[in-house]
Amino acid sequence: MPNKIQPRFLERLHIDVRDLVVFLLSLTLALGIWLVHNLTLRYSAIMNVTVTAVSNIQGRAAESSNTAVVTARCRATGFKLLKSGRNQDKTVKVFFNPDEFTKGDNDTYYLSSNALASYVPEIFGEDVQLESFVTQNAIFRFSAEDYKKVPVSPRLITTFRPQYTSVGSVQFSPDSVMLYGDPNYLESIDRVFTRPLELKNLKNDAQGEIGLDVPAGLRASAQGVSYSLQVTRYVEVSSEIRIEVINLPADKFLSVYPSTAKVVFKCIFPLSADPTRSVSLYVDYEEFAQSINGRCVARVSGLPSSVIDYTVEPLIIECVEEQ
Repeated sequence: MPNKIQPRFLERLHIDVRDLVVFLLSLTLALGIWLVHNLTLRYSAIMNVTVTAVSNIQGRAAESSNTAVVTARCRATGFKLLKSGRNQDKTVKVFFNPDEFTKGDNDTYYLSSNALASYVPEIFGEDVQLESFVTQNAIFRFSAEDYKKVPVSPRLITTFRPQYTSVGSVQFSPDSVMLYGDPNYLESIDRVFTRPLELKNLKNDAQGEIGLDVPAGLRASAQGVSYSLQVTRYVEVSSEIRIEVINLPADKFLSVYPSTAKVVFKCIFPLSADPTRSVSLYVDYEEFAQSINGRCVARVSGLPSSVIDYTVEPLIIECVEEQ
């Protein structure tokens, strides 16, 4: 029956339709395998990519106002070259280190071919090998912006295991950032805060990354900072120390009540030396002379480096000048 419905020219050639279908499928499969094989091979070709530069040049916009076409001879797979050819109308945003730029006239900044060589994967894509640049310099324009340098301030909650505490305050890197935006708004901003950070039950040093809470309408030179907090075990040492008076004129006499105060020292464990041997407790006559009620704050001097913190009880001392 199938032989009766096949075309006459196939009958004359003594070709069966089923055999022809199998042949055509085999030929298509072979061509597909051949094409895939050739596209996986690496070829040398010219690649063109339109680039918008992104950077954090001080006092400049984050993104270039123009684009630059970067042209280079590269070695890549056929698939990569085919995809690159189809995407020539697309623009790629690439972040460049501000130190890579050479300043030109006005708002112009240059990237040499040597600088561009470090950004081949970002520009042309992964698994692309650079052979040589056709573009010698990529030219971008970054418009000027108002900016202000402000410190980074923490939003930090810390708790420690018993007998553990921090050594100093949390440290940030960088400890300040540039803010960009409207000058009237910038004038009212004197710092930028981190996002809330909770460090609980600490007994070891803490470090990590934390984002910044940048005010709406402003742009920061960094989206986050590194933080570190040194933690140590401590012991407490208490001592009753006599209160001295400093800066007292030769013709004056100042009585202090009480004459001694209890000082509790938090010292790094293990304790290497008795901190009370080098410490003195005092009130300043000049502070007393400027006070209204004759009260002064008791202060400590001569603290050794092993002392992390201390408390004085009482902290406020009554002072009476006698004639």
